[in-house]
Amino acid sequence: MDKIRNSKASSILVIACIYLVAACLGVWVYMLMPFKFWLKLLFADCAVTVFVFIFSNLFNNASVYDPYWSVQPMVIAGWFVLFYGASSASLLLLISIVYWGCRLTFNWAYAFEGLNHQDWRYTKLKNENGKLYPLLNLAGIHMMPTLIVYLCTLPAVFVIREERSANIGSVTGAVICMGAATLQLFADAQMQKYRKSGEHGLIRTGLWKNARHPNYLGEILMWWGVAIQAVSVMPSRWWLIAGAVANTVMFFTVSIPMADKRQSAKPGYAEYKASTRCLLPIPK
Repeated sequence: MDKIRNSKASSILVIACIYLVAACLGVWVYMLMPFKFWLKLLFADCAVTVFVFIFSNLFNNASVYDPYWSVQPMVIAGWFVLFYGASSASLLLLISIVYWGCRLTFNWAYAFEGLNHQDWRYTKLKNENGKLYPLLNLAGIHMMPTLIVYLCTLPAVFVIREERSANIGSVTGAVICMGAATLQLFADAQMQKYRKSGEHGLIRTGLWKNARHPNYLGEILMWWGVAIQAVSVMPSRWWLIAGAVANTVMFFTVSIPMADKRQSAKPGYAEYKASTRCLLPIPK
């Protein structure tokens, strides 16, 4: 087991197998449920999350869940397109989600060191919460992100099921999605290059020169792009923006504060924070 945990290739293969079985489980649960499609999808999503959570505990590593954020939307959108066909609006959404999802998954795989490596945020939560950590792990690390990304993906599912035709709003939303994912691509590549250089201070180059979290900006914009695509062809379902709203709130209340707090321990952070914007990579 230690040999697998210490090998990046073996660890990724194990996680890939877990997710393949999880996808089959999700389809089975969805087909089994007698409810409306959005509720069946929610049950399936939660069941798969619990399945992944079990393996997170078996490997004592919550990072087993990390690829779920990017893989789940691709699986859901792809499944519904296969089942209902691809209208012009559906195709734009599928392209947007697959481009974003593949890029984010490849970035995870590139940075992932193996099953002996866990995201620093999870380790911090474990050290700070002791006996409460298992509950926090299930509810906060696994289930909360699943529910948010479920809400983010739901607009695409509605569009795909109703086989809507694209309009100018669809194109605008798709451009936002592609631009957001490309922004993340450059931001993550610049960060990986900086880390490989052996530097451990504050990155002050590229997109990071003027923004502390340009990658988070891309993630926020991605799901607003999906929401715009959906609402533009289904204006009566304006409430489908709930996922984009929830995702934005999560970043501003959880992700950004945690990242800023960790960075604040580095020399020069106060000056860096004062001279850079939180999200927008433009001079302050």
